Amino acid sequence: MIEDTRVDSPTHTGAAIVDAAARLLQEQGAAAVTTRNVAKEAGVQPPTIYRLFGDKDGLLDAVAESVMATFVAAKSAVVDAAAADDVDPVDDLRAGWATQIEFGLANPVLFTLMNNPGRGTDSPATRAGGEILRRRVHRVAEAGRLRVGEERAVALIRSAGTGAVFTLLTTTPGDRDPELATAMFDAVLREIISNAPEQADDTRITTVVAMRAIAPTLTELSSAERQLLAEWLDRSIDRA
Repeated sequence: MIEDTRVDSPTHTGAAIVDAAARLLQEQGAAAVTTRNVAKEAGVQPPTIYRLFGDKDGLLDAVAESVMATFVAAKSAVVDAAAADDVDPVDDLRAGWATQIEFGLANPVLFTLMNNPGRGTDSPATRAGGEILRRRVHRVAEAGRLRVGEERAVALIRSAGTGAVFTLLTTTPGDRDPELATAMFDAVLREIISNAPEQADDTRITTVVAMRAIAPTLTELSSAERQLLAEWLDRSIDRA
């Protein structure tokens, strides 16, 4: 279907409303994002907002989706470039962490909205962001440096990142510890990354995790054999 880009089209009007709401949110805070203010900023009548977004919550969801989609697209390009340039996967993971912390601190209202357990969980942009983190973690696993399962690593990173941002956001700017987020990430790395041969005991589990990462690509095996291998490896990782 060809997108309707006429100036008076619902698509164009909706985009103008989202842009207006995003500007108000960024410049004046959540309290400024009222139907009246947004309508005035976008040059539309208030009923148009209700017709396109339902209510203020629907509009805020659309704003969050728009901002996150732009952010995720930029992150995805960085991940692709890192893979193509053979950037160290742990360094790439650290860069992604820093970007996420920066986004959260720069967009406190949207970050809170997207991480509210009751909202944002089905957002395409949120799911895409999670997939980018999984790709980064997967590269670490393929390199034989991950000593926990990929899903556990993703959960630990997401939990630590969200906690770090919320801790910083709820601390007076002048009292914030500038090294907090870095220290948190380093703590997570100690939990999930092997520095073999310094941690020789990790050799077995990192090998199993690496094997699990590449198992779906072993086309020499049948689909059923790949699935069975993955199940065996998952069981081994869970028991490690």
